[in-house]
Amino acid sequence: MTEPFLGEIQVFGFSFAPLGWASCNGAVVPIQQYSALFSLLGTNYGGNGTTTFQLPNFTNRAGCNQGTGPGLSGRTIGETFGAISETLTVAQMPAHMHQFTIYNQPDLAKKTGAPSAGNSLAPPGSTSPFVANAEANAQFLPTMLGITGNSQPHENRQPYLALNYSIAMSGVYPSFG
Repeated sequence: MTEPFLGEIQVFGFSFAPLGWASCNGAVVPIQQYSALFSLLGTNYGGNGTTTFQLPNFTNRAGCNQGTGPGLSGRTIGETFGAISETLTVAQMPAHMHQFTIYNQPDLAKKTGAPSAGNSLAPPGSTSPFVANAEANAQFLPTMLGITGNSQPHENRQPYLALNYSIAMSGVYPSFG
């Protein structure tokens, strides 16, 4: 392998950072020990800038280029954005229906005007949709139809593959221009 540029980030298919590299996990490192790397990274990824700075953190994150693109928001180096999970509101969901189908029983001998044992509008094995001890023309349970989801967040990350992002802690200092 050729000598890397100082601060170069590479993806490795094994679970450790090679010699001279560190995992991109947001570790805080001392400026005094890695002054050349600090001169490249500064506090873009964190740290106090006087005694410490942070390495990039790819934990639960995907890489993104800095700058802008057509129709895209501008991004600066070290910026974190996005969300791991998202709770949708009713206003964010597309209009849709939850249909309730009732089948007519054509056999008059099997029809009933009141809820009774063995007869219900629910599929076999589920609970009755009627209020307990209801008379004929009974109301359905208030929970039979209604809002669903309980405001729980859903996974919001793109499909991903676990890889090892590592940064070169030593190497050739890159030239500018």
